[in-house]
Amino acid sequence: MTDSHKPTDAHKPTDAHKPTDAHKPTEAPELTIRDLTVRFAGVTALDGVGFTVRPGTVHALVGPNGAGKSTCFNVLSGVVRASDGSVRLGRRELTGLPPHRIAALGVARTFQNLALSPRLDVADNLMLGRHRLTRTGIAAAGLRLPSARQEEARHRARVREIAEFVGIADHLATPCGLLPYGVRKRVELARALCLEPRVLLLDEPAAGMNGTERHALTGTLRAARTSLGLSILLVEHDMGLVGRIADEVTVLDFGRRIATGTPAQIRRDPAVVRAYLGVSERRAG
Repeated sequence: MTDSHKPTDAHKPTDAHKPTDAHKPTEAPELTIRDLTVRFAGVTALDGVGFTVRPGTVHALVGPNGAGKSTCFNVLSGVVRASDGSVRLGRRELTGLPPHRIAALGVARTFQNLALSPRLDVADNLMLGRHRLTRTGIAAAGLRLPSARQEEARHRARVREIAEFVGIADHLATPCGLLPYGVRKRVELARALCLEPRVLLLDEPAAGMNGTERHALTGTLRAARTSLGLSILLVEHDMGLVGRIADEVTVLDFGRRIATGTPAQIRRDPAVVRAYLGVSERRAG
């Protein structure tokens, strides 16, 4: 890697960006998916899928287009109801809960298509991620009572910490719509971190990023796992990034789990090779 492709210091999480005593990392619970099945009008999108995201690890969910990865994420975040099966966070059953209840239990998600407000600046977009943690009532906030102002100040201080952690502090006053796509992807990640999650679901976090940005993202995710105590489940097509960061990988094909293992094991798995070779042959044809 040449110097021009190394991440800048602004993108590197440093000791100064580690959580303060008020935000010490907590042990993430195990996320267990068992026999997950989803049917849409008779079409089976997921067929008995099961895997486990161990506490404090990075688990990648990969597979060809149409394999069921996004459907799986939609079930985990409460956007889609499972036809059968179970999703548990520690001892809590998530299956059937609405998205806001799942978020309240400590599961945050980013999306393939950015869900940012383009007219709001970065700081206000990140403040939206603090909404679940707000304790001040609507009346107190509307009247700008001292308790509301103090709470807002605490949230804005934490927003700045997270922005520094992700490498976007220089953009806090910039409207999101004016930022390059790669920076907006980091804003989306930062907003998810503003929820103070225990489990982070990342849907193609590196999509649209250049090589330098992808390298910086790898460092940020490693730091998030280590210093924030997160478990991370990510969908990603960049197998180089997956190999660098994932502890375990689950491969889906046509809605079924065909393999789970370390990145090295997955690269050698005959079923995985056949699945990806099949995609290449279909494209060639």
